[in-house]
Parts: sequence; structure tokens; C-alpha cells
Amino acid sequence: MAKEEITAEVQQLVETELRKGASNSRIANLLDLPYKEAVDIIETIKEDLRPDVGDEIIFSFRDEPMEGIIEKLLTNSAIVRINWNHSAERMHDLVEEKTVVNFKDIEGFKNQVDEE
Repeated sequence: MAKEEITAEVQQLVETELRKGASNSRIANLLDLPYKEAVDIIETIKEDLRPDVGDEIIFSFRDEPMEGIIEKLLTNSAIVRINWNHSAERMHDLVEEKTVVNFKDIEGFKNQVDEE
């Protein structure tokens, strides 16, 4: 499925599921497509996905796994408050409490579940 063939409905579904932290196989199942074809669509949509303030993201810094919450959006990046409970502790001396993360470096979204 070429980029121009991705419908608004498919785009919305994939973006929503990515923000929930769904796996590629789950998204492929929801799209009712073979895994490889679904991954191509997911990767295309990921390239254009603009996160929202409050999204909890997964990214890497110097090959170390990091997580944080987006506090402010910039043109092609975001100001992210690091979640040190789920990030590499050894990076604490290199990274401030907040850092800038390019959209292209976002590896995924964590499921945002309200614990009320």
C-alpha cells in the first residue's frame, strides 16, 4: 500500500494504536493485513506522526533506553521530562531533568492509563 493509498481511517487507527503502545502484530491484526504489509504502513505513518503534549514516549540516547513525557512541542522535536524510573540510570549524569527529543528519534509510545 503506497503512501497515497493510506486512507484517513487507516491513518487514524494506526496513530491511535501507536499512541496506546500497541505492537505491530496487533495493528496488523486490526488492519486485517499480512504482518509485513502492515509494518510498511506503520513505518510510513510513524514518519509523519506528530506526538501530542502529555504523550509518554520511548526513545534512545547514546544507545540507552529512555522514557519521558512530552511537555512542549517544537517544530520537529519536543521538550521531554525524563522518567528516571524507566530510563537508564547511568544517563542521569549526562541528561538533565528535561531534554529535547527529535520526532524521528521517538521509538514508540507508552500506554497512557489513568490510575484513578
